[in-house]
Amino acid sequence: MLNDLLDDLAYIEKRVKAVSARIEAIAHEDETICTLLTIPGIGALGATALVAAAGDGRQFRKARDMAAWLGLVPAEHSTGGKQTLLGISKRCNGYVRRLIIHGARSCLLHLNRESHALGRWLSALEARTHRNKAVVALAYKLTRIVWAILTQSGTVYVRSKGAAA
Repeated sequence: MLNDLLDDLAYIEKRVKAVSARIEAIAHEDETICTLLTIPGIGALGATALVAAAGDGRQFRKARDMAAWLGLVPAEHSTGGKQTLLGISKRCNGYVRRLIIHGARSCLLHLNRESHALGRWLSALEARTHRNKAVVALAYKLTRIVWAILTQSGTVYVRSKGAAA
């Protein structure tokens, strides 16, 4: 019985590899998705899911609106100079939000802080806040970068230390 279960597991792993290879191939065919792949924490699965869910991003007036749509920050309804922030709605595609947050968590753990533009900002953020808040803040920053790349053609992510973080 255990051998049968092991065979089932091997079959499932083989299928997962095949589907992952197809997603990678699709990701490398699209120029926008290839540009999104240069962002730390955004892999082929996340980039294809973002483009599928948000399209070209032009339905969002600003990057903060996209982040609010994903459920990373509160929605803003401000008039007359009075700022009104509503609660964080998690009505959007939870799968995309989860991919962004897991990518940010991976960045927090594995990003080379010495040579990357986000490194100094991440170190300072971790020093002053809880790790989970830092992960969501990084996910918000990554979402803003994604929005900029989606809405402005020709925009690329610059990894150098001199880039504005």
